[in-house]
Amino acid sequence: MVGFNFSNPAGFILLGFSDQPQLEMVLFLVISVIYILTLLGNTAIILVSYLNPKLHTPMYFFLSNLSFLDRCFTTSIVSQMLWNLNGPEKTISYTGCVIQLYIALGLGSTECVLLTVMAYDRFNAICRPLHYGVIMYPKLLQQLAAVAWTSGFVESTVQTTLVFQLPLCSHHRVDDFMCEVPALIKIACVDTTFLENELSIATVLYVVIPLGLILVSYGCIVRSMLRIKSTEGRKKAFGTCGSHLIVVVLFFGTIISVYIQPKSKYTQNHRKFLTLFYTVVTPLLNPLIYTLRNKEFKWAIKRLLAREPS
Repeated sequence: MVGFNFSNPAGFILLGFSDQPQLEMVLFLVISVIYILTLLGNTAIILVSYLNPKLHTPMYFFLSNLSFLDRCFTTSIVSQMLWNLNGPEKTISYTGCVIQLYIALGLGSTECVLLTVMAYDRFNAICRPLHYGVIMYPKLLQQLAAVAWTSGFVESTVQTTLVFQLPLCSHHRVDDFMCEVPALIKIACVDTTFLENELSIATVLYVVIPLGLILVSYGCIVRSMLRIKSTEGRKKAFGTCGSHLIVVVLFFGTIISVYIQPKSKYTQNHRKFLTLFYTVVTPLLNPLIYTLRNKEFKWAIKRLLAREPS
């Protein structure tokens, strides 16, 4: 049993980008700027959507949920990452690792479901415009948001419990910049086939199926938009859905790329940068995409800054 530790370790070593020390300071500065912009951008969406009565619509209700989620998601990862990038210590406590995995996994799973709900909202807005107000009534909005948040953290509870029941090898060196399931499975000292199979099932439920539903809904949306005779109306419909589709492609695309990478040293570094993209960059792109491509939101910001009545 030499080299095994079946008790809870005091902490973990997050290797992160320590094999490329020349990048650490650059990453620290870049990620710090991205993090600040992410907080400002997502906070702006929440405040403007709340303060402007004209934005009290299903679309902005879900967008505010997404912005709040992204604020929490990026904070749960970036705070520890910046601490490790800024100094020689690359450690995280056992409790901190459990909390980070639980929160990040819960929020990531919630975002997958929430993006699916937002696609359903856009489907009803474009394909059933006459019945949209009846279908997307306030109570249903709350129920759909509750389903997204609850299902995400149910998944996180299951995964986190299973992962931290594994006996871990004595070195406790996690080859990643954060505590995540694939990296923690690698340092287990027992057969992890069951957990890997369970993770595959969870990936299908929270990534593959939501992505499939989103693509189906957008297929219906595109078909409906092609029937619009007015060029202006068709352009407006594409603009409304384009921002959501961009977010979907960036978020799901990078997640899928991460989980299909071969487990070699080269692709492990590649995978880290892909993980960095959907955990750090995507939460920044969400507010940029929605605000820069949405005339209604830009108008609301101008009204708010000018302190004019809506």
